[in-house]
Amino acid sequence: MDSDTLTGLLENVARKFPDRRALSVSGKFDLTHARLHDLIERAASRLVSAAGIKPGDVVALTFPNTVEFVIMFLAVIRARATAAPLNSAYTAEEFEFYLSDSDSKLLLTAKEGNAPAQEAASKLKISHVTASLLDAGSDLALSVADSDSVVDSATELVNHPDDGALFLHTSGTTSRPKGVPLTQLNLVSSVKNIKAVYKLTESDSTVIVLPLFHVHGLLAGLLSSLGAGAAVTLPAAGRFSATTFWPDMKKYNATWYTAVPTIHQIILDRHASHPEPEYPKLRFIRSCSASLAPVILSRLEEAFGAPVLEAYAMTEATHLMSSNPLPEEGPHKPGSVGKPVGQEMAILNEKGEIQEPNNKGEVCIRGPNVTKGYKNNPEANKAGFEFGWFHTGDIGYFDSDGYLHLVGRIKELINRGGEKISPIEVDAVLLTHPDVSQGVAFGVPDEKYGEEINCAVIPREGTTVTEEDIKAFCKKNLAAFKVPKKVFITDNLPKTASGKIQRRIVAQHFLEKP
Repeated sequence: MDSDTLTGLLENVARKFPDRRALSVSGKFDLTHARLHDLIERAASRLVSAAGIKPGDVVALTFPNTVEFVIMFLAVIRARATAAPLNSAYTAEEFEFYLSDSDSKLLLTAKEGNAPAQEAASKLKISHVTASLLDAGSDLALSVADSDSVVDSATELVNHPDDGALFLHTSGTTSRPKGVPLTQLNLVSSVKNIKAVYKLTESDSTVIVLPLFHVHGLLAGLLSSLGAGAAVTLPAAGRFSATTFWPDMKKYNATWYTAVPTIHQIILDRHASHPEPEYPKLRFIRSCSASLAPVILSRLEEAFGAPVLEAYAMTEATHLMSSNPLPEEGPHKPGSVGKPVGQEMAILNEKGEIQEPNNKGEVCIRGPNVTKGYKNNPEANKAGFEFGWFHTGDIGYFDSDGYLHLVGRIKELINRGGEKISPIEVDAVLLTHPDVSQGVAFGVPDEKYGEEINCAVIPREGTTVTEEDIKAFCKKNLAAFKVPKKVFITDNLPKTASGKIQRRIVAQHFLEKP
């Protein structure tokens, strides 16, 4: 195994930094890189010899953010199988779709199990195994009988760059989720890109705030840290908690964190209502997975005294595509998602011609981090891989400094009587209103214009805003045709499991209301 595989990279890290902290469960226990590697190897052997997992098999995992998930995820790919992490909040019907679509051979859960997942697995005749680790010195307990050859079964396996390693589904802005297979080479390429752009080393430490069944938390938070010899802390609750976030960041000497804009908002709201006596000195704060309004970026920088670096990523690119640089490497520009990292990126027009700076077109990429194609979806592959590039479905442009600016999803741009409106631009204006905590613009069908613009806003705690206030504010800051025709005042916006606000879902939610 070499570092053309994620498993090879992590093995090198365990050799180089055996005694450094790799993984902590807040307030419970710590694992060193050597101990984590040992637990992964042993679990991989058990999967092969006792659970009958063969190279190429798909293993579904549904856990909170726990140490058992981390060990079993890495054990699955060490066993040359493909890991398919799933959101533990899915219904039995959703589990049935994902287990079946991925061709899963085994379901792994925590000791407590997951009733809807088990119901779906049982219906599909998929075996179910539980995993639990009591403390740092214990062996991982798997609910499957050992065979005699358990000790050496993983050592005989050699991981290859083209081995399938991860199977995820896109969140699907317009259609049913598409299956995205990713290889060991895809994973290690992305980890190296993330390590390089943020200069992650064994001295770094982070607290995981995002779910590990999603590419952002998994790649940027967990795997890039482990691949750098750095340390990761999992919250005791197995998920993000605003009350424990800063205590954990301080206790475990965190140097950075990555989150989606929704969580940055929650952290800012907490800062306003319950500020910490002091905040740790962070090298940087990273934002990704949805557009970060410039006003939120400046509030974060002001509150926590660290540069906020916005990045751009998607599942098909094994997460990272572009990022704003660290301050010593160049300016970070609010409203931009930075420069390409470790891959080719171009703005193409509909004929596949590369566009000059400041000209809009579709953002397209190619590189060793990019998936070879969607599973069993020739139609999506034909549309997604035209002209020798992967097409992201995002409209954007490079400025004269080579920084990428996103205008919006091709399918989310609002076409109001021929005028194309970027909902991102409207969001940014809504969020500069002093009494607005969260805001999102979206298109709705309209008889006269084809599409009209609406928006939904959550007022700041202790304030009241009206539809008229928001419209008047927008009129001062936007061209007349971009001003939302209807404003929904709400205390909650529907989000995906990874914390993303998807315009299609928001539009559906408010249009269905009587």
